[in-house]
Amino acid sequence: MSFQHKHILGIEQLSSEDIQMILDTGDAFKEVNTRDIKKVPTLRGKTIINAFFEASTRTRLSFEIAGKRLSADTVNISGSTSSVVKGETLEDTAKNIEAMAPDIIVIRHGHSGSAHYLAERVDCSIINAGDGAHEHPSQALLDLMTIREHKGSIEGLEVAIVGDITHSRVVRSNIYALSKMGAKVRLCGPGTMLPIGIERLGNVEVFTDMRDAIQDADVVMMLRIQMERQSNIMLPSLREYARFYGLNPTNVQLAKPDAIVMHPGPINRGVEISSVVADGVQNVILDQVENGVAVRMALLYLVSGVESMQTK
Repeated sequence: MSFQHKHILGIEQLSSEDIQMILDTGDAFKEVNTRDIKKVPTLRGKTIINAFFEASTRTRLSFEIAGKRLSADTVNISGSTSSVVKGETLEDTAKNIEAMAPDIIVIRHGHSGSAHYLAERVDCSIINAGDGAHEHPSQALLDLMTIREHKGSIEGLEVAIVGDITHSRVVRSNIYALSKMGAKVRLCGPGTMLPIGIERLGNVEVFTDMRDAIQDADVVMMLRIQMERQSNIMLPSLREYARFYGLNPTNVQLAKPDAIVMHPGPINRGVEISSVVADGVQNVILDQVENGVAVRMALLYLVSGVESMQTK
């Protein structure tokens, strides 16, 4: 079975078989990251442009590391150092980049649909590294890889996602991904942070009481409040939010004893998650970061269209 997608624009466009292939390919590449010399010739001669028009640490670094470990020529540009600050449109920026013959453009942008917009206008492959509040496919895939590692299977799991649901692209991608792989998703947050109709995106149940949402959950994923995407104040105070929607040593015990605690980062300690839980034995947050490199290696490899995986 070959990978049929030229672009990775969102989880919505992927089948369960596509997701399985990406996870299995990520597993194969993960071993590379444990070697003394962390490099394989798989994408030698390919050029990857990482165009990040929003701030990023984990996603940008892991895409850069992933490209370099596959021996691709990797170049990074940011919004603050590009001609966008001079008034150039995103389309003109992309077409100028394409004129330099890259094979893949990885893009993060503040506007939903930006990756789709470029995929319709350039010939190279586009990988969506986060577009507004729409999707963040590689994050959902690394989350699934981490869950599968710790739980053995995704099918049948109860996954609680708590926080700023309205503004989270991670939530949307995870709803699609987890639902397609047979898990049930529980969403929880203040009423002001729960978009109407979001349960229609997949196998989803919506809660406003965190205790009900995480009761006997297999996985608890916490999200930060995305102040940068909010035009109106949606909660009385951070202190009150932490009281009712923060994960702490007391309420985490409502989840199953072997439940894992996840967070896409960055963490706001003492708000959506306490330091005790964030650093506790149930947390797999750094495992998510580690798996991010392997999953993004898989995505770059699969959309590149190379005929065989070279891991030596």
